[in-house]
Amino acid sequence: MNLNQVTLPVTDMRRAVEFYRHLGFTLIVDTPHYARFECPDGGAATFSLSLSEASFNSGTVIYFEEEHLDDWVDRLVAKGVEFEQMPKDMSYLWREAVLKDPDGNKIKLYWAGENRRFPPWRVVDTSAPQ
Repeated sequence: MNLNQVTLPVTDMRRAVEFYRHLGFTLIVDTPHYARFECPDGGAATFSLSLSEASFNSGTVIYFEEEHLDDWVDRLVAKGVEFEQMPKDMSYLWREAVLKDPDGNKIKLYWAGENRRFPPWRVVDTSAPQ
C-alpha cells in the first residue's frame, strides 16, 4: 500500500490553480471542479484540489518536502508569496516554513532528511504482519 494523493477543498478553482502553479507545481488535470498536480521532482505522489460550494475549515495540513528549503522559500518570497513562519528549526528535528493557500488551507514546506522516517524516537511496530 502507498499514499496516492491528498485532496484539498477550494472555493475558487482558477485562483487556487494559479497559486499552486506559482509555488512551482505541475498541473496535470484541469477541470472547472477538480485539478491535480505533480511535484516538481516527479515521483508517484500527487495532490489535488476539489471545488467546494459550501464553506469549510478542513483542518488539514499538507506538507511538501524540499532539501533546499531556504532557497525555495527565498524564491517564493521574491515572487510575493507571504509566509506565516519563515524557515525555522523545530524541536522534532525538521526545518519548516508555514503559509496558507487563498482558501486558508495550511501548507508546510519543510526538510527533514532521514528524520522524516527515522527520527530518534521511532517505534518498532511488532504487531505489523511480516
